[in-house]
Amino acid sequence: MKFQGIISINDLSKKEILYILDVAKKIETGKTKPDLSGKVLSTLFFEPSTRTRFSFESAMNRLGGRVISMAEPKASSLAKGESLHDTVKVIERYADIIVIRHPQEGSARWAADSTKKPVINAGDGANQHPTQTLLDLYTIKKAQGKLNNLKVAMIGDLKYGRTVHSLTSALSLFNCQLFFVSPESLKMPEHILEDLKKKKIKYSEHEDPSKIINKLDILYATRIQKERFPDEAEYEKVKHAYVIDVSLLKNVKKNFRIMHPLPRVSEISTNVDGTPYAFYFEQAGFGIPVRQALLSLLLGKVK
Repeated sequence: MKFQGIISINDLSKKEILYILDVAKKIETGKTKPDLSGKVLSTLFFEPSTRTRFSFESAMNRLGGRVISMAEPKASSLAKGESLHDTVKVIERYADIIVIRHPQEGSARWAADSTKKPVINAGDGANQHPTQTLLDLYTIKKAQGKLNNLKVAMIGDLKYGRTVHSLTSALSLFNCQLFFVSPESLKMPEHILEDLKKKKIKYSEHEDPSKIINKLDILYATRIQKERFPDEAEYEKVKHAYVIDVSLLKNVKKNFRIMHPLPRVSEISTNVDGTPYAFYFEQAGFGIPVRQALLSLLLGKVK
């Protein structure tokens, strides 16, 4: 199984996703120990990042590789007017693999088309975040012991949230029942719902999480993303739409877990952190083995 890059979760089959997760598990447990010494990763981040950039860099370092990073576009030739195409064409001379985050939808695909080196999409606007989805699936499997036939709710910013867009596509491969909880103005985009209908995946839309929370295996929370709103007044109307606290968790299922791609703002109270249902910090940690698996696969160090 050969991977050329990771641009969209929709580019991967169910079989390929499960294979990546299996490689991640083998790396995490020490059954597989890829050696990336002599290889160089370039991280090109045109938007802020903590977990994604650090986990990619940590993953590469732990496998013996090296990292060159651009985390501040204003300090690069982009500030002089250089195109993304030319930036990637130059960086491919310095690195063996490129991870890119960019505010423009479709930018990762454009970058991948500009080079023969493997490119990993670390988020392109409100479009996709496929490596987050892979670690989310890994987390769900860790928490529930399976991926099939689960009841999963996504709550918060479903309109602009690239993590929930990618995760919805992925979970549709595993026949999960999906619950979408959001203000009216931040509903899941219609084209994603139409895709679920075509696949005959059960889903429902809600505004009140208390009506469904006792049915759930996973609640996937997202922050309301101020930076995605074209109108700040609209953001002010919904910024505190949901706050998950312990009072909401009184009668949840024993196996119920809360996930969040982080950073959180106010959507999960800190009083949830000490409950057995909080799984978001563990989720962040699983970014290491999953991204180690992706780097190793793309660089041909795992067969």
